[in-house]
Amino acid sequence: MALPWLQSFSALAETTNPVFPKRFAVLFMGNGVNEDHWSSDGSGAGMTLSKTLSPLEPLKHKINVIHGLFQKRATGHGIHPPQTGSLLSGADIRRGAIIRAGTTVDQVVANRMGRDCAQPSIVLACEQPMTGYHETNYSMAYSSHISWQSPDSPVPNEVYPSLAWDNLFENRGNLRNMSVLDRVKDDAAALGRQISSDDKTKLDEYLTSVREVEKRIDRLRGAKDKAEETAKQHNRPVFSMDRPANGLPEDLRDHARLMCDIIAIAFQTDKTRVASLLLARDLSAMYYPFLEVREGHHAASHHNLSDGYERIARFHLSQLAYLATKLDSMPEGNGTVLDNSCLMWLSNMWIGRKHDNTRLPLVLAGGLGGTLKTGRTLSYLEDGDDNRKLCSLFLSIMDRMDVKLDQFGDAETRLQRL
Repeated sequence: MALPWLQSFSALAETTNPVFPKRFAVLFMGNGVNEDHWSSDGSGAGMTLSKTLSPLEPLKHKINVIHGLFQKRATGHGIHPPQTGSLLSGADIRRGAIIRAGTTVDQVVANRMGRDCAQPSIVLACEQPMTGYHETNYSMAYSSHISWQSPDSPVPNEVYPSLAWDNLFENRGNLRNMSVLDRVKDDAAALGRQISSDDKTKLDEYLTSVREVEKRIDRLRGAKDKAEETAKQHNRPVFSMDRPANGLPEDLRDHARLMCDIIAIAFQTDKTRVASLLLARDLSAMYYPFLEVREGHHAASHHNLSDGYERIARFHLSQLAYLATKLDSMPEGNGTVLDNSCLMWLSNMWIGRKHDNTRLPLVLAGGLGGTLKTGRTLSYLEDGDDNRKLCSLFLSIMDRMDVKLDQFGDAETRLQRL
């Protein structure tokens, strides 16, 4: 079990300027937003945010709302899978039985930085992937995965919080039934006697937060085991069952928050520096009774100007706000974990009723170790297609994470004004 940053460690290392790891995460919601309620203007304390972006109001000094970027190779090839399969790679994807996309930006970063961590990346989702083919003759794999480790292989999504947690803390065999904190309590007690009182308080807060998440995970572990037994009795795969029969949390709010909590702990303890979270996939079948929306996500997106779909988009944007706030509450040197991170929230299209992806809704949170100025609205809508490439943004982010490439996807230049 890794520790968060403590001031006492810097003192022992006899350094006053510790170098903190940079982290990168992607949060994805499929099918676009309500464009009437997605806007921002100005910068700093005077920045104004629209209704859908309002969950970010307390964090507006640490975000960048970026308008007008797009993935050109994802346009003009039909709807849904071809609009999603190359979103994070800028690759030309292939129709038919042989899937081919491209290594995504998160995995490029993970391949370069992952050797310094227990896990190169974590790839999470709140919804099971689809199988088969779309009417456009593109595989549904393109709609189900945003992270690809190679052109022909998406990274499997982990949808079960208990399995993501076990993998993070190496819970195997009998260890699954033992609290992580019980395994390290003697070491934690010994450390507590050697560090400053401020660090002792920080350590106690950290251990308490881990235990709180662990208890929520434990409640779900039994549901997953029961689902597997039920599926076996009925001779059907678990993934073909609806929630909560499949062992996933019945309330999507609990599911999304747990996944964000896992990312936060993983970043805080440097278990990994790269993460992705698919909140709702393209062609999502998610339902939102707590938002008083009767239609499923995909059907609702065809009426994306409705109040109900605006609530759906705002709910998913609020997960970015939740994760960013959690990271911002974790001290790291003179700043926070958020200050050393870059969180990117985006969708694969702008207007669901038109399947329009000629511009994409996108927000960044975090300063990436002081390399990324925040508190801004950046618009590229009038800059011309060559100057509003999403892959140019990826090159700029990778530069700041010391991953230098001459080209990525369809871009050879960095994003101006970032």
